[in-house]
Amino acid sequence: MKRVKCPKCDSYITFDETRYKEGQSLVFQCPYCGKEFGIRMGVSKLKNTQKETKYDENENSEEYGSIVVIENVFHYKQVLPLKLGDNIIGRYMKGSKTTIPIETTDPSIDINHCVINVSYDKNGNLKYVLRDGPSYTGTFVQAEILGDREKRVIEDGTLFTIGATSIILRAGEKKKC
Repeated sequence: MKRVKCPKCDSYITFDETRYKEGQSLVFQCPYCGKEFGIRMGVSKLKNTQKETKYDENENSEEYGSIVVIENVFHYKQVLPLKLGDNIIGRYMKGSKTTIPIETTDPSIDINHCVINVSYDKNGNLKYVLRDGPSYTGTFVQAEILGDREKRVIEDGTLFTIGATSIILRAGEKKKC
């Protein structure tokens, strides 16, 4: 199975690519926004479905760490890199200010749900501070809810939940020079 992204609303449409030949043109109509668009088989714009994409959550080549979005009933596992400064985490929507977008249909994740601030502590080590957005459903750290804009220092392996989605922090190893 492959998927193609709608150029208007960025929704994915999944189809069985084995039924078509390389070079064949296909026309899709997005079930979400009604946009009609075409693709040509064999062109690299096709993506694997998230279920087919292989991730190694322990392999962290990102210098500032990453978050591992755990598979649940709404979507499949994703590994998303963090950057220095504020990382706004939320549901992907075209044109939003979310810097770490999660591809999901989980309606309980806000577009701007929570923030992880990555900075250096006084010893030059990476420091991760999680705070709620504020969001409608809250941000839970180890099954304890954060208040609106409440901050919590988290470390490698910390499990936190936004909506119905569980996330694990994988800390980076970059030390300030």
